[in-house]
Amino acid sequence: MTDETCQWQGWREATEQALYGPGGFFLRPEGPAGHFRTSVHASPLFAGAIARLLAEVAEELGTDEVAFVDVGAGRGELVTGVLAAASASAGLSVRAYGVERAERPAGLDARVEWTDRVPEGVRGLLFANEWLDNVPVDVAGADDAGVVRYFEVRAADGAERLGRPVEGPDAEWLERWWPLTEPGERAEIGRARDEAWAAAVGSLAAGRAVAVDYGHVRESRPPFGTLTGFRGGREVAPVPDGSCDVTAHVAMDACASAGGGGELMTQREALRGLGVRGERPPLALATSDAAAYVRALGEAGEAAELTARGGLGDFLWLTRRVGVAPGAGARARGGGA
Repeated sequence: MTDETCQWQGWREATEQALYGPGGFFLRPEGPAGHFRTSVHASPLFAGAIARLLAEVAEELGTDEVAFVDVGAGRGELVTGVLAAASASAGLSVRAYGVERAERPAGLDARVEWTDRVPEGVRGLLFANEWLDNVPVDVAGADDAGVVRYFEVRAADGAERLGRPVEGPDAEWLERWWPLTEPGERAEIGRARDEAWAAAVGSLAAGRAVAVDYGHVRESRPPFGTLTGFRGGREVAPVPDGSCDVTAHVAMDACASAGGGGELMTQREALRGLGVRGERPPLALATSDAAAYVRALGEAGEAAELTARGGLGDFLWLTRRVGVAPGAGARARGGGA
């Protein structure tokens, strides 16, 4: 085996090392917020909406004591915001978990249990915001003869070459969810994400699991894939050397199937249902209470960003209920998280 051959890896292995290996991109002190802006960072309205969703789940479970599990917690921004918003509403006791491979952030609320694995058997809301897109996947492409092969990548510079044919469960996944029919087409094999989502759903004793990500469904798969990189707020080439995020959109319908079904909607639809609407305040408020008008106008702008078409509003929300029926309300109070 030559030195050059030793440098080539499948994308899944290379991405795992680049993001989560020693010195990996997501283990750096600055965390994801140092390089890109998510809905969590765009506005505290997002955490407020998730706190209202958590209260809905508590109502469905008929309890005042509920768990909130933040999967892919970054540096704890969302779980901190949800705890603050939930504390402002009466009668809800929240047991909070931040699930992340990085070390516990300094100064994080002592109520948050920080862990590198999803807790088992909780009752409440499991929320995975932009987590699945960073579950590493292999990438496949059809060669000139139409044979579907794994792409191999050289970590030093991101150069690619086609390797061995795709076989077994990966080939079956592609055939079902993302068939490649023409030379030059590419696909990200989402089987690892399906398994991760199914395990997350399976960790709940009762409640809801929600995954939020930029994604697609079979009817609208991008013919050349979506693999890319981000660093310092800019999109860059996906070089798996630890210097940038390496990410790809999520086949959300495949995840839904693996997790036992669920409901898919856009973030625009989901947040509007939780009261984040982006409507301008009435002009009359400027006369009666100028300060309130300015605050409401600022919130309207933030809400508009969170729900914008062509932006954050196009993210897909996958919701899976576990042990509760849609529309279930509060019954006997009590129970644990």
